Amino acid sequence: MDLQNKKLSEEEFFKTREEILTHWPTGKDVDLQDAVDYLKKVPDEKNFAKKLRKAKAEGVTLAQPRAGVALISEHIKLLNYLEDEGGADLLPSTIDSYTRQNRYNECQVGIDESLKAGRSLLNGFPAVNHGVKGCREVYEAIKNPIQARHGTPDARLLSEIITASGWTSNEGGGISYNIPYAKSVSMERTIKDWQYCDRLTGWYQEQGIELNREPFGPLTGTLVPPSISNTVAILEALLAAEQGVKNITVGYGQCGNMVQDVAAIRALEEQTEAYLKRFGYHDVFVSTVFHQWMGGFPADEAKAFGVISLGAATAAMAGATKVIVKTPHEALGIPTMEANAQGIRDTVMTLNMLGGQKMPMSDELALEISIIKAETRCMVEKVFEVGKGDFARGTVEAFKLGIIDIPFAPSKYNAGKMMPARDNKGAVRFLMTGNLPFTKDLIDFNKEKLTERGKFEKRDVTFQMTVDDIFAVGKGKLIGRPEEKK
Repeated sequence: MDLQNKKLSEEEFFKTREEILTHWPTGKDVDLQDAVDYLKKVPDEKNFAKKLRKAKAEGVTLAQPRAGVALISEHIKLLNYLEDEGGADLLPSTIDSYTRQNRYNECQVGIDESLKAGRSLLNGFPAVNHGVKGCREVYEAIKNPIQARHGTPDARLLSEIITASGWTSNEGGGISYNIPYAKSVSMERTIKDWQYCDRLTGWYQEQGIELNREPFGPLTGTLVPPSISNTVAILEALLAAEQGVKNITVGYGQCGNMVQDVAAIRALEEQTEAYLKRFGYHDVFVSTVFHQWMGGFPADEAKAFGVISLGAATAAMAGATKVIVKTPHEALGIPTMEANAQGIRDTVMTLNMLGGQKMPMSDELALEISIIKAETRCMVEKVFEVGKGDFARGTVEAFKLGIIDIPFAPSKYNAGKMMPARDNKGAVRFLMTGNLPFTKDLIDFNKEKLTERGKFEKRDVTFQMTVDDIFAVGKGKLIGRPEEKK
């Protein structure tokens, strides 16, 4: 596959497009001129990209839940409830698992069975099967901007349909919607497919329509060191910008140590903007999203609200543009709409209480920012080097060589040699660096931080720390301390 980080020509784009729209019957309903006319009528308050610009200018953090069910009427009811009763500023449509795998026939069976059962038998909204008509019905029934959130390695048809429907944001990327989600999809394939999605966004931008694109920040959501997720976000931002995307939200999943989390968001925003400018993308607007805790949750609702509140507080203190909200039913499966709304209300209240407050700079925060930036720089620069100046090729090579390595990822294209663990204050460090191209001082820093914890806990620094940390929050703690023998 001839992969390079180069903007697709209109000829390439439209040739691929003809084939994409034949993947499922609803593809034939996507008419670009009609879509342009429709999108131009979207008011500013329902345009995701413009609402993020306004929030960043005003220094406020917006709240967005996750949500999606199979039937259009039920999905509208759910979203209306989340904006009216929950107070959501931005709305999602979480896409079902069959659609994520482009299995539209099975998806249709799920819709038909859901209609018979009178309730959703899919774990999300099947946007491709509902097509432009159904997705516009959803858009027209809500007050706030809407975004497709999914996990789709090949989201080309999905992107065509949701964008033509007035949905002004699309989440994902060639790395973040492959390595954490798929086992056997090659990096070349997903980068190429997401270049198409980004080129589609860029094409609409050329028609005067601003749309938002958001790489998926948390990756596997389990002990992901900030520099790993920040590196992926920066690379996906650079790949998107090359295709003409002008409004990008880079994200990060909460690790739990507030200083490290605040440092991660600030480092991410600063480095993303710096790299975009360095490579000639001077007119890209960058916003940030903070994902509340993505790991195991306590089953007790009161304890779950504590986790949600901490996530909301950290997002506010970091100055994130938006926060993705969790629910008190997180440990129990798909939440009720009432529980989802409770999570949003909890978050909005916390954000309101912290309005105008940001974590002040301190020696500890400055050190954390500098460490995250240094680790990230090592990886991004090495990607550029092995790609011989091309970030698309460099990303493929980087995963082959383990230059980027995402913990606990299912993909066979991920090295899996890096291992994280928490230090004595709960910050996520590198237990094993694998093939990450870190300098000796960064390796020593991580080793020293974990040695401090080992001394405190009177045990060796081993993989057992990682195991203990994975289950800790579900048990009511951040750090997986060894249990005292009775």
